[in-house]
Amino acid sequence: MNFLTLNGIHHTYFSPKSATHALSSIDLNVIEGEFVSFIGPSGCGKTTLLSIIAGLIEPTKGNILLNDLPIKKVRNRMGYMLQQDYLFPWKTIEENIFLGLQTMNNLTEEKKQEGRKLLSQMGLEGVEGMYPRELSGGMRQRVALIRTLITEPKILLLDEPFSALDYQTKLKLEDLIFTTLKSLSKTAILVTHDIGEAIAMSDRIVLFSAKPGRIHTIFEVPSELKELKPFTVRNHKTFSPFFQSIWKELEKLESGSNQTKA
Repeated sequence: MNFLTLNGIHHTYFSPKSATHALSSIDLNVIEGEFVSFIGPSGCGKTTLLSIIAGLIEPTKGNILLNDLPIKKVRNRMGYMLQQDYLFPWKTIEENIFLGLQTMNNLTEEKKQEGRKLLSQMGLEGVEGMYPRELSGGMRQRVALIRTLITEPKILLLDEPFSALDYQTKLKLEDLIFTTLKSLSKTAILVTHDIGEAIAMSDRIVLFSAKPGRIHTIFEVPSELKELKPFTVRNHKTFSPFFQSIWKELEKLESGSNQTKA
């Protein structure tokens, strides 16, 4: 059964002098517990589509269903994680984690215990009373993930959450988030420019073409890679040839776009 269904999504940005067609004819089904990545040339509408799925933007045409319900009725069950952690600097780590639950009037003692358990599982035990400025970038992103997970979202939307981190921290965080989401059987959609990251974390990879954004190809990640941790995937013999096949398709799209500009 399909968990998330996108039907005929079109989107156009209008200004007083022009109309920019960002997305056209997007049809996609996502299964519960699946990890899907969106990749493609700059301007192909990946982040716009993620915002539409989150219910932050209403598409010009088409509809999205989550468990057969219109997205606008369940958008409070979406978890959104961005490049920046957006932690409030004047609040402690614990206060930041429980902010969403407080807003929803759902902060119970059981939830507090769950939050502290997640902190411990992610190597952040003892930071509850600290402030964001006292933590590294990778630690703050882990806090942002806990803040998102503690509200029990139906689906996690990740918009390049590792792009501002150094490479070593990024690899460690990929492993941690992958393991956490798998253990919780969470559904996730990742927007990234990093093909290697998409392969390492995903079950399927959706490659978009640009102007307007359309689904060009959907790659099924080889079964022998799916259950491995991202760092291990990058060192597997299947990784390089699969990377090259995606790279070549992306190159075709980008060279075609450059020829059109010329």
